[in-house]
Amino acid sequence: MIAIIDYKAGNLASVSNAMNRLMARYQITNDIKALEQAQAVIFPGVGHAGSAMQDLRRNGLDEWLKHTKKPVLGICLGMQLLFESTTEGSTHTLGIIPGKLERFSPALDKVPHMGWNTVSPTRDHPLLASIEPGTHFYHVHSYFAPVTSHCIARSEYSAPFAAAVAYKNFTGVQFHPEKSGKPGEQLLRNFLNMAYDGPHSMLA
Repeated sequence: MIAIIDYKAGNLASVSNAMNRLMARYQITNDIKALEQAQAVIFPGVGHAGSAMQDLRRNGLDEWLKHTKKPVLGICLGMQLLFESTTEGSTHTLGIIPGKLERFSPALDKVPHMGWNTVSPTRDHPLLASIEPGTHFYHVHSYFAPVTSHCIARSEYSAPFAAAVAYKNFTGVQFHPEKSGKPGEQLLRNFLNMAYDGPHSMLA
């Protein structure tokens, strides 16, 4: 079973719809006991980093995320919160992945970055299996993560940014795979395969 973390910043409907299309068993929850029973965790998010962190702390989910050894996939804000901090409200985030998020410059391009953009893997990783360089994914974000050694795919807007990251058992994507058609479905299937150590089963 896959757990989808339920907090006020979660983009739950589209993620659960994507799981339904993949015929994956999942549960939407903010209960730590339920999260402990899951095979893997999806950590979605939209909105403001500061209020999202407040809600995570309220339920003890911040500490649970920092220490879990389960496979975790952060999506959009969920990926951003894995980093150390963001200039959005000068917010200290989970501190799992080194790095600080910056805001795109409105002097260079429209903010937020919204719409389809190409993503190119920078190194091999199971999350990106069968994802070709230059594949288009759907983005909506104003803040971006730096391209560091933890970046496994990058994209560019008014600045280069990490489109996908991996660190220990944590992975994250800046774009919305659940809104990105067949390529997004492939990426989510890859995560399920990682969680189940092979092709996932709807009965798992």
